[in-house]
Amino acid sequence: MTTRHQLNNTELANHTFLQDMYDDDYFPHKLVQKGENILVELCRQIETEQPENLDALYELTHAATERFNELAEEFDENDSEIETVARDTIATDMEYIAQSYGFEDADI
Repeated sequence: MTTRHQLNNTELANHTFLQDMYDDDYFPHKLVQKGENILVELCRQIETEQPENLDALYELTHAATERFNELAEEFDENDSEIETVARDTIATDMEYIAQSYGFEDADI
């Protein structure tokens, strides 16, 4: 079976992350792809490191957030920005990731 992402979690393997950003021409497609890669990498880290509690999960999500903060500069350089819609989309996907790996109580 072919999946969108090479992840062990089949639900996430077929998920299109940042769909609302892909659907909005305000966000450069190539930069949204970079953002999606950040989220896929977060999934891989969770699968590899298997965090045992929320604090361990938050270390991984914090690192992903830092990468998004760095990516924000590229959005700015391309007459776009990670604004409210983008932040909500990113947060929703991070919460979905956490829940998909069993962290229902995660506060993202």
